[in-house]
Amino acid sequence: MAPVSRHPASVLAVVRRYEAAGFRAWPAAAVHYDGTWVVRLTAGHPAKRLNSVNPLDPGDTQHIAERIVRASRRFDAYGRPLTFRMSPLSGPVLSKHLDEAGWSRFDESMVMRLPLKEAQLDAAMDQIPLKDISRFIGAAIKTNGSDISLRPGLSEVIGAIQPEAGLFALEDGNEALATLICVHDGDLAGLFEVATEKSARNKGHGRNLILSALKWARLRGAREAWLQIEAGNVAALSLYRSLGFEEVYRYHYRRPPGA
Repeated sequence: MAPVSRHPASVLAVVRRYEAAGFRAWPAAAVHYDGTWVVRLTAGHPAKRLNSVNPLDPGDTQHIAERIVRASRRFDAYGRPLTFRMSPLSGPVLSKHLDEAGWSRFDESMVMRLPLKEAQLDAAMDQIPLKDISRFIGAAIKTNGSDISLRPGLSEVIGAIQPEAGLFALEDGNEALATLICVHDGDLAGLFEVATEKSARNKGHGRNLILSALKWARLRGAREAWLQIEAGNVAALSLYRSLGFEEVYRYHYRRPPGA
């Protein structure tokens, strides 16, 4: 029998910590559990993180085919393509099952961390997060180049964040240059929706906003920053590595044939 995990328990414990923080920081509208599979669905926003099955135990390998069928029904009800988000917690048994069934693999991403005691934050600009959620969402849609139809869904997600969420925007007059959300959760500070408006890139706006957000979080007791980034985003990876972020683990997405 194949081993249930190729990762030592200490590594899996670290992954579980970040996965749990991610669920709290970017909450789905509906959450269902099938064993240790967390099924996250959000009618108002199409992001894969918000619409995916997240296996959380490499040893939970019973009745995989039947459980996939159950998950598929839930996704059909939401009009979403069945999607699995595969972290080291998914394990090789489930991965092999999906391989044999011909599932595609795409959008590999990295989870990165930075101990805040090592971050150079003293010279960072002191910035107070926005209190006006509507103003922030308008700025974030612009910097991300998102469709305006996503505004209600993004508002729902941000409004459901349980830990303290700092909404940061760098603006020139009424023009949004860069935006991000910093979620302060105990000793962790998670960065989400980091974006710079296309015409304002390569001018240091994103870097400055990140440093301001991390300074804000450190003053509130955060000791470690973390984020998720697509492995193919070369420009963003270069920025984060220059700030001292290091890779912790990777995850990717999978969908059945024809999805």
